[in-house]
Amino acid sequence: MTHPLRLALRLALRLAALALALLPATLHAEVVGKVGVDWVGNDVLVEAIPDPKVEGVTCHIAYFERSVIDRLSQGNWFEDPSNASIDCRQTGPIALGNIDRSRDGESVFRESRSIILKSLRITRIYDEQNQVLIYLAHGSELTQGSAKMSLSTIPLYDTGAAE
Repeated sequence: MTHPLRLALRLALRLAALALALLPATLHAEVVGKVGVDWVGNDVLVEAIPDPKVEGVTCHIAYFERSVIDRLSQGNWFEDPSNASIDCRQTGPIALGNIDRSRDGESVFRESRSIILKSLRITRIYDEQNQVLIYLAHGSELTQGSAKMSLSTIPLYDTGAAE
């Protein structure tokens, strides 16, 4: 007969493997800055993320990364805050590529902020009427949603990209 603890351990391992398999592959983000914010080792990281479908656009996202000391003292070891700040700029000639032009936009980047429930996302929305690319950094939480967001825009007027 199988011991109940072994069954629970097997179930936990299977659930963890499933959670890892369901996490989306993240776009390559390069850490370009790291600023220490307190004595326990919490940091603000700044990453550069090139848009995979829009040549000539790079977004920089800043977010909080908790230290081991902070995780142990707070008790929630497996999650980071999902809020972030974003700014995107033209870093070369812009070529739109095959982007989603719907009002819902298209996911550009997604990074897990906890084992299962939270993620940090960047969504691109194309405002064709005003010739603007909009980049929205927002948290996504399965349990409560998230109202934390940041916005950046890239004007396409007179760049030739909107034509």
